[in-house]
Amino acid sequence: MIVLGLTGSIGMGKSTTAGMFTALGVPVNDADAVVHELYRGEAVLPIEAAFPGSTTDGLVDRAALSAALAKHPEGFKTLEAIVHPLVREKERVFLDREREAGAPLVVLDIPLLYETGGQGRVDAVAVVTCDAAIQRARVLARPGMTPEKFALILSRQMPDKEKRARANYVIDTGHGLDAARQRVEEIVGALTARAG
Repeated sequence: MIVLGLTGSIGMGKSTTAGMFTALGVPVNDADAVVHELYRGEAVLPIEAAFPGSTTDGLVDRAALSAALAKHPEGFKTLEAIVHPLVREKERVFLDREREAGAPLVVLDIPLLYETGGQGRVDAVAVVTCDAAIQRARVLARPGMTPEKFALILSRQMPDKEKRARANYVIDTGHGLDAARQRVEEIVGALTARAG
């Protein structure tokens, strides 16, 4: 089974691209979705202990947590120490299940793949990219997003140029969905052929 890491900076179209893999029948493990699940489950108590007042009614309050992290950015390390091991365990369960099911190819959708050293857990990496002006317009169109928040997020992500240089495959979403879909089909074809 070939494990493809899918990554890309904020606003590049990674979630849409992950959906293209799913549409082709490729199992996708979405790290962001796993985190959302953990914020309603196993991560709630340790996060409340580390960031008092960041949970409400047994759920992590993302706005309260973001506000705490904006005031104390060093808290990111604490949060990652809580969340990353839980995410890795869910990922392991996913991989075991798909391996047993005989999947030739799976995708690990990991936003901070390079930043967290995740490239060592995959066989190849696909980076989703687009022009910086398109990225900025997409991100600033999101509800509640500000140029300051965008700058903070970017400061925690490896520059897009560096990600592209390290990747095995690049998927550019700046040329429209059809072009991106065609690129995904090419990648799936190449990797499933390699998987035998």
